[in-house]
Amino acid sequence: MHVGPPVRDTEIVSAREFLRQNDFAPSSDYFDRLAQIEGRVTARSRAPARTVATKRNYGGTAGGRWMQLLSIYDHVILSTCYEGEFGTQEGKVKVSHRFNRAGRIDFVELKFLRSLHICLNGEIRTLLRVKDYQQLQREWWAAEAFVLPILPRELIFLHTNLFRFPRPEVLAWLVNIGHRLADDLCQALTGVRTNGAPQPSANGQLPLESAQEDEVARPILEQAGSLEAVVELEQTETAVVRYISRA
Repeated sequence: MHVGPPVRDTEIVSAREFLRQNDFAPSSDYFDRLAQIEGRVTARSRAPARTVATKRNYGGTAGGRWMQLLSIYDHVILSTCYEGEFGTQEGKVKVSHRFNRAGRIDFVELKFLRSLHICLNGEIRTLLRVKDYQQLQREWWAAEAFVLPILPRELIFLHTNLFRFPRPEVLAWLVNIGHRLADDLCQALTGVRTNGAPQPSANGQLPLESAQEDEVARPILEQAGSLEAVVELEQTETAVVRYISRA
């Protein structure tokens, strides 16, 4: 009964009727145990429904860089911004890494906050996305991934000479940025303790240091911070992400 479908009132009634039809004594242990089960089922039905975990939004500085951390049920999204110049133009992008419960990458995403092409402002590009990441075993070590065929020029804000390196190295570097940020954030949170409930800002964002007490985010960040990936390019739009441990 504990591993199968939940016990309902109809099953209890059916079991009691079976005992009666087969002449079990009302004083027998069978009726007593059935009554205990009925009491537990009734108590569970009266218990308040479990509330669904809400999204928690943290923001602040760690490791000398501003970070935003979204903690959502069984995964986190860690983001930071990069800005710079190209020729006479200035630009700014937000790069986000989503990690599953075991600290593996789900996707790397870029948002144009201030693009070198004004028409792209506010647009989002997925640089790398693990194929069917929601169905994978969470502690995977190798997985297929889709990659953006032409990477945005704005990535030079992350590294001036980025496009001089082989494409697989660039993709691995983009993934590992997130793992290193996770490690930096864990280091910054070590020893941090919050006093009382954290107070959100005007936009509802919680202080980054309060993520130390987040039961979802902290274990994910610790695992993500201990990993490093390599990327093997298969075709223009597909690759394999392989993990090695840095711990």
